[in-house]
Amino acid sequence: MRPPRTTLPATRTNIVRMSTLDPDAFTDWQARVAAAWKIADTLTPQELVRTIDALCSERPADDPHAQFERACARDTAGIECEAEPLYRAALASGALDPYRHARASIQLGSTLRHLGRLDESEQLLLAQLERCRAEGPGAALHDEVRAVLAFTWIAQGRTLEAAALALETLAPHLTRYNRSMAANARALARSASA
Repeated sequence: MRPPRTTLPATRTNIVRMSTLDPDAFTDWQARVAAAWKIADTLTPQELVRTIDALCSERPADDPHAQFERACARDTAGIECEAEPLYRAALASGALDPYRHARASIQLGSTLRHLGRLDESEQLLLAQLERCRAEGPGAALHDEVRAVLAFTWIAQGRTLEAAALALETLAPHLTRYNRSMAANARALARSASA
């Protein structure tokens, strides 16, 4: 015998809670967030933050997807110091899918670089790169992690290593000379670390 179904009273808190469990409501929310990002270039930084914050207010305060979107808005608006804790909270939740987790790691790594915290940026990006390697060839945003890591290495004064990483990342995408470019990039990396 099935236990009786309980219904929550229709309060604002319960409606929000129910909408977080309803996959259609979440899909609708994601579509509206995506629509806001499509017009981001037409908004001032303050308007972008207000727009994303308004959408995120529909989700619970500790919702990692909302935290991630709020971080992205602040990052885009140049408010890196406000973006950092939101990225960290979203990542700490463990609830982001691999694609959003990669994006949050990449964007937090970039934010840390802008804040002058280069060692933290490098550690975070190397950890994400290791996750990509563990996930295999189809890992989300693998090349993008490497590109942002190259920028961090440039900021650290490690320009040869950065160039080698960037060229090794580019090599598979070339229409010709893939093997020789990859081999030259690896040789450059070895000479930089010697």
